[in-house]
Amino acid sequence: MKVDGVVRRSIQLAADGRSVEIVDQTLLPHRFVTRTLRNLADAVEAIGSMRVRGAPLIGATAAYGVGLQMREEPSDASLKRAIEDLLATRPTAVNLPWALEEMRSALHDVPPAAREERAYQRAAEICDEDVENCRAIGEHGLRLIEALRETRTGRDPLNVLTHCNAGWLATVDWGTALAPIYLAHDRGIPIHVWVDETRPRNQGASLTAWELGEHGVPHTVIADSAGGHLMQRGKVDLCITGSDRTTATGDVCNKIGTYLQALAARDNAVPFYTALPSSSIDWTLSDGIAEIPIEERDGSELSCVRGRTADGDTVEVAVLPASSPVANPGFDITPARLVTGLITERGVCEASRAGLIGLFPERAGGASDS
Repeated sequence: MKVDGVVRRSIQLAADGRSVEIVDQTLLPHRFVTRTLRNLADAVEAIGSMRVRGAPLIGATAAYGVGLQMREEPSDASLKRAIEDLLATRPTAVNLPWALEEMRSALHDVPPAAREERAYQRAAEICDEDVENCRAIGEHGLRLIEALRETRTGRDPLNVLTHCNAGWLATVDWGTALAPIYLAHDRGIPIHVWVDETRPRNQGASLTAWELGEHGVPHTVIADSAGGHLMQRGKVDLCITGSDRTTATGDVCNKIGTYLQALAARDNAVPFYTALPSSSIDWTLSDGIAEIPIEERDGSELSCVRGRTADGDTVEVAVLPASSPVANPGFDITPARLVTGLITERGVCEASRAGLIGLFPERAGGASDS
């Protein structure tokens, strides 16, 4: 994707070929700043502080975090420590343990002297695979958009509602939920995006809106609670969200507030799709509500808001009474029954075990529906 007309990825090697350059997403949309990760501690901090976020990008950053540690110390103990430290950063997104297992498998039988090179090679492969998967998700999602538009002759633009950020900032490039939107826009299909602000961190208002603006996609930021109102008035044609973890039976875990939008979509007969790469599917789980760990974030994310003053300064202000306790669950579960379909790199399927196995038959021996 492009920033000020320059093509870039959300994560890439720095000029020295070993340090890792990321976009510091905590500073967007007011400042675009890149940050250099030079060691394991930097990678751990970047994931934990949400300088990088989005399930696929977390996995890619963790993979490079292992590479950074192998650069310093390629021993078995060092590899074990890197995986443990990175695994402890974020509990919900399944791409994190997936990427770390990919790195462990790639390095386990490699002599220490060759581990640095192999680690960087596998991390780069994970990034390239993510880009290709997201591009394919975009193509499959685009077909849904084209088919829906054919049923709406003379009613442009197509209005899509999304929640949180599932664009290129959440992946290595293209994004998941936004990939079909970018392709539709680039191919001349009139499209408009309703962008949920996505409290408490405002990742829709600060990240999705910024991305869409950079790419020239028409969009409007709304309060999270406005989605149902717009659906009741026929102003939403389609919902597409991303996913941090999807069970083998099609339950979707995504940013808190997704479930409420899915309920509103069902009540108003609005199609509700989730776009995700297969690395976001947890084939070991069958009940999202019972089995997916929900990250409890620090209460300051809800009690404080960061913004820009009229003078251009970026400040953080408190918005709650100092004495009020805060609960801040980061994610919720949308049951498969509320999901119209899953958009993956292999195609679109029903949100069910049968639907997923139809696209991924090699997983037929995985989790059961019971």
